[in-house]
Amino acid sequence: MSKQSKAPAQEKEKKPHKDRDHHKEKEEEKSSNMSIKTILTFVCLGIACCVGYKGYLETRVNTPFDSQKVVTKTGLAVPEIYWGSYRPGTYFGLKTREPYSPVMGLMWYFPSKLGFNGEGIRHWCEQGDNLEHYAWSQHDGKTFGIQNIVDGPVVFRTSFVKRIGGTNGGDWTARIGVYPNGDALEDETISLVFYTAIEPQTNKGKLAPSTFSHITGVVGETKELGKFVVKYHNISGRIVRESYLSVEAKGLQLLKETIVTTLRVVPDKSTGTRHLVLPGDLTQFKEQQMAPNFVATQLEVTVPFEMDVVFESGSFIDRPNTLSGHVYERELLQRADSFHKKFENTFELKKKNFTDEYIDFAKIVFSNLIGGIGYFYGASRVQSEHTQTPVPYWKAPLFTAVPSRSFFPRGFLWDEGFHGLLLASWDLDLELDIMSHWFDLMNIEGWIPREEILGQEALAKVPEEFVTQINSNANPPTFFLTLRYIIQNYIERLTEEDRLGALERLYPRLVAWFDWFNTTQTGPLPGTYRWRGRDAKTNRELNPKTLSSGLDDYPRSSHPTDDERHLDLRCWIMLGAGTLAEIAKLLNRESYKYMDTFAYLFDPKLLDQLHWSEDLQRYADYGRHTDDVALKRPPPPPPPSRPSPQEMVRVVLTEPRDRLVDTTFGYNSLFPFFVHGFSSNSPRLLKMLTDLRNPELLWTKFGLRSLAKKSPLYNQRNTEHDPPYWRGNIWINMNYLALEALNYYRKLEGPYQQRAQDLYVELRENLISNIYSQYVKTGYVWEHYNPKTGKGQGSHPFTGWTSLVVLMMAEKF
Repeated sequence: MSKQSKAPAQEKEKKPHKDRDHHKEKEEEKSSNMSIKTILTFVCLGIACCVGYKGYLETRVNTPFDSQKVVTKTGLAVPEIYWGSYRPGTYFGLKTREPYSPVMGLMWYFPSKLGFNGEGIRHWCEQGDNLEHYAWSQHDGKTFGIQNIVDGPVVFRTSFVKRIGGTNGGDWTARIGVYPNGDALEDETISLVFYTAIEPQTNKGKLAPSTFSHITGVVGETKELGKFVVKYHNISGRIVRESYLSVEAKGLQLLKETIVTTLRVVPDKSTGTRHLVLPGDLTQFKEQQMAPNFVATQLEVTVPFEMDVVFESGSFIDRPNTLSGHVYERELLQRADSFHKKFENTFELKKKNFTDEYIDFAKIVFSNLIGGIGYFYGASRVQSEHTQTPVPYWKAPLFTAVPSRSFFPRGFLWDEGFHGLLLASWDLDLELDIMSHWFDLMNIEGWIPREEILGQEALAKVPEEFVTQINSNANPPTFFLTLRYIIQNYIERLTEEDRLGALERLYPRLVAWFDWFNTTQTGPLPGTYRWRGRDAKTNRELNPKTLSSGLDDYPRSSHPTDDERHLDLRCWIMLGAGTLAEIAKLLNRESYKYMDTFAYLFDPKLLDQLHWSEDLQRYADYGRHTDDVALKRPPPPPPPSRPSPQEMVRVVLTEPRDRLVDTTFGYNSLFPFFVHGFSSNSPRLLKMLTDLRNPELLWTKFGLRSLAKKSPLYNQRNTEHDPPYWRGNIWINMNYLALEALNYYRKLEGPYQQRAQDLYVELRENLISNIYSQYVKTGYVWEHYNPKTGKGQGSHPFTGWTSLVVLMMAEKF
């Protein structure tokens, strides 16, 4: 066969190979496309997962903790505390424990002294009102209260009594009495305004004015209260003129402003005088008639004068009589008698030979703490590192005491643990209810906001910069202090079925709370802890504040870093671990985990290794620090510019280095002592007792100062605008912890037992006598006290943790 004849055959043989190659290329292309699609799919899924996870992280800060609520009964289910003086920010106000409760309250003013913008109207507790005194003299937290208010030429006596009955919360009556202060007033009148209001835009009820016994009262109805009436009875005295207001108020925080803007001047032709009156029903003048949410009755009266404000529930159909007049007086006397007996049974001050004057003082201080319990509802504003802007927490109620009715009329987390020591002594169920409300505010991370600003009235009292709560910032876990106190003093009561049930519901949240602290607040080394929230970039503060510690401007390391070790936080965690172990045992749960943590943190060798200064023989924080800092004003720019004076800034004169902050000695240095961290024969205990009594360090005849006189920042301003706060002033909560520790060591056999005993007796006497003497001089107890003079300072009345003086008197630790 010729070559020519073979050629076509060879070409035929090659053609299938070309097809296979082409097919292979197609397959490879297809495979490549699939790979790209697969990759793109996975990329998209990854992006979606990242976006989803980011969204998940964003929502954690305002997602509630996933377990049974601790509060299982509230509102009408607990009728004995349904109504109360739960508006601590007002001089006198009442409401229910419901989210959108009607509020009742009192305002007053002297017509001859009323300012153009309403200056002179008393409503919210304000330090600027400069009242000589206002305080509950008796209050049992449940059934009644008696309060005295001194305002220039008059003395008010406000009281209330509750009566259980019906299905909607029962009745109550408030008596408002106003009397001359000293010499009788001549031709002086005073205007009393008592009101009922409902939060606007909630559609939670209706109000209307109605006349009873020639004085305009209120008829109303809400879902929880049903139908009710508010009546006014003139008990004694002369009413010069009566007027009323029925209107739509724009908010509960604007009730006083509503009164101011609606007052009218009416001449009296018979006397030639003028009267300020309320204009009546303003809703009828609107184009579309609106239902009022604010009804107020004003009585211009001569002094002395007494009236009863009677609230009656429509569901109380078998009411034996009206709670007014002599019936009211008899009920009030009975409640007061029960209060006095219970007070002595609880605190035994007569047995401790206190005079009647001291006992009356103790009753006033205690009554102001329990009478300052408030019920709030609303949503906090919170932020995390995963949210670009603040977001709302979920709406929730809070039942809590407050530090100060004038300056801090809202809930503070670390304050409430100290309040609970006194409240648990009086009424354990009441304290467990308060604690339960706080722990129901826990989010899924185990975090509780350190400051709760719930509702219109609370928000109106807080500067904008303090409203947002950051979820990385802690606050001392003082509820472990409360629980330790309860277990040590009231274990028999705690193991009763209802209370043990509350503890069972609390337990998972206590675990989550402790775990949150023990993970998010850890320091750089094992066994170390660090408060978050310090500003490492500021140049305005001499020493950047540590608000989360509760000790605010107490000096820490001068240059905040992630390598700091904070002594007090370590001790709080140790206290929490020990207390949680005790609770676990009580509930028959595994406790070894917390016992191990407690033992690890209790180890004195580890504590010394991390926080002991051998040079100065004291415990201290660790961080990047220099004492050589000062506040100086920057030099002005050269002419011709004429700027206003620049704010002072911090100047670092010597570069900081990593070291113990041992030149600072104060409350923070005492924390190992506070948590009983020494054996009875420890030389560290001897050193601590010696330093406590040193007048050049913390000792004064008024109590222990917060910072030693020899510390570099003693009594120094933190900025040119911020006076020293925790830099020398005497604080009663820390002094209580010192007394508690001295009480512990004076009962513990050892070589320093007598020294602890002597210090305990002397410090207790100094604290009690100074707080009492300042109360006698000023009419108030105070936020803190001057270490040189003992003078009360800061906000007043401060019947939050300063009320611990009652437990000092009772020697209850």
